[in-house]
Amino acid sequence: MKMSRYSLLISTALLLGSACAQAAPAAGAGACANEPAASRAPCLREIGAAAQAARAGQLTSESAADYERNALARCSVFKNARDQSDCEKRMGPQARVSGSVSGGGLLREETDTYTVRR
Repeated sequence: MKMSRYSLLISTALLLGSACAQAAPAAGAGACANEPAASRAPCLREIGAAAQAARAGQLTSESAADYERNALARCSVFKNARDQSDCEKRMGPQARVSGSVSGGGLLREETDTYTVRR
């Protein structure tokens, strides 16, 4: 069977693309090895979904304005105006942030001092 140089190049590219697409989830599977048994299956599904989204060009980074809008939207659960205002302060740049995402979450702290009159 005689193959042209062009068709050989295309078949090689397709083969390499397929191998890379399969290697990405396999490489990410190592990241799930340290997860508890109950979390391992969801971790592997998430890696597969991320790899599929990457292949489809659907992974995008949000703008800073989108991140800020999302952070402030979390405060809408507070019905009391003061609670909502305090939440917005905690989401702001003056808040003290500790912890890490990998450690289980970020703790945002904002301190207000009030004078109590008797």
